[in-house]
Amino acid sequence: MLSKIDLSLTISKDEYKREFKQLGLELGELQREMKDLKIPVAVIFEGWNAAGKGTMLNRVLQSMDARGFNVQNIKAVLNEDEYYRPFLWRFWRKLPEQGKTTFFDRSWYRRVTNERIDQLVGEWTTAYNEINNFEKLQTDGGMVLIKLFLHISKKTQKKRFEEIQKNTSETWRVTEEDWRHHRQYDDYVRVYDEMFAKTDTQHAQWTIVEAEDDRFATIKIFRTLINTFKRRIEQEKQRLVNMPTKDAGITTTNVASMVDRMNLTLDISKDDYKKEMRELQTKLREYQHELFTKRVPVVVAFEGWDAAGKGGVIKRLCENLDPRGYDVNPVAAPNDVEKAHHYLWRFWQPFPKAGHIAVFDRTWYGRVMVERIEGYCSEAEWRRAYSEINDMELQWSTFGTIVFKFWMQIDKDEQLRRFRAREIDVYKMAKITDEDWRNREKWDSYKIALDEMIVRTDTGYAPWTLVEANSKLFARIKVLRTMVERFKQLL
Repeated sequence: MLSKIDLSLTISKDEYKREFKQLGLELGELQREMKDLKIPVAVIFEGWNAAGKGTMLNRVLQSMDARGFNVQNIKAVLNEDEYYRPFLWRFWRKLPEQGKTTFFDRSWYRRVTNERIDQLVGEWTTAYNEINNFEKLQTDGGMVLIKLFLHISKKTQKKRFEEIQKNTSETWRVTEEDWRHHRQYDDYVRVYDEMFAKTDTQHAQWTIVEAEDDRFATIKIFRTLINTFKRRIEQEKQRLVNMPTKDAGITTTNVASMVDRMNLTLDISKDDYKKEMRELQTKLREYQHELFTKRVPVVVAFEGWDAAGKGGVIKRLCENLDPRGYDVNPVAAPNDVEKAHHYLWRFWQPFPKAGHIAVFDRTWYGRVMVERIEGYCSEAEWRRAYSEINDMELQWSTFGTIVFKFWMQIDKDEQLRRFRAREIDVYKMAKITDEDWRNREKWDSYKIALDEMIVRTDTGYAPWTLVEANSKLFARIKVLRTMVERFKQLL
């Protein structure tokens, strides 16, 4: 592909002056409109060293309100937090909130270019699928994603390197690594061509910028940004005009559910409970050490009915663990910052470092449960969420993460008994709210959503475990026993 690009394209100085000022004003105005419409934007600058990425980026920024953008310089060397997590983790953390723009000087494409050629990663082929899923996730969620690649010839790159090195104050800008990559120019052409072929998608297309002439490159970049912003603004205005009312959730009642077939009479004696609990907690502590030694991350996700005993299970799970090796993440309704990002953004933030354990009390499954039933998202959004969640968990698993997902099941009568017990217990009154009672009224609707959630997201790499929780003692043992048995198989 790159071999077919015409690098002789130029623009006169007079024409550049006429266009540049007007395009800059137009870009600034469109940025304000994007902010008002709360549209997030990510612009990535990829391309050859010495192609002018810094210069082009600076010219764009001069035309924009500095309060509405930030620049992320993606370095080749990972810090410890980044090294011990999936490679997309650090990019999730840098994504813009609604109405803001993030410019990436280099991006997630390092994985399939520099890191591939320099053999810094053993397995890079899966990254194409992960990148495509990541980009589709963002654009489906409303983000504008612009991918720019600045292209120059090998001859021009060499000439620019030499010119830079003539200036004694600038010689540091050209390193031995830069010259090594220059010598590998043809190898990079093949890698870039493959990258374009595998990641030039309908939702995230590449724009090749002919950068031999910096004036031509500047105008093309401005036009690309402006045209993309205009299209997106028009789409958003049209969407707001035609926006349907919130999905009413599920109204069908008295429908049989798979959880109705669970045997909730299962129990365990107190003596047997105490004995097995001590044994399981001891084994979990031993496995925690092995997880750290082997650098295996673990995600433990708890979902279930209100008052099903999630907190009690989590307490017993963590009771004998080294507190330096785990975090418990209680998940409540999203705050303003979280609402301004993709709904999965907040769950990527606490992803555990390799060798550590992250426990989630409520999870990303709220999208297809609470948000679905209460109409906090559209039907299209929650239906799309099943594949988005599966893709996220697959990325975690591909990285080596052991993912546990527990659904804590109690029957309606047991929930009522626990609600009433909380109302008269001075230490537990705060645990029962009006929202708990409202959710209870939608029990049958939640069961339908629960069935679909389990069927669509029960995978080999992230299976669901249904926990019979009418007996708190039995539920705690089953959860810990499940984890110990799986660690025994995998470690």
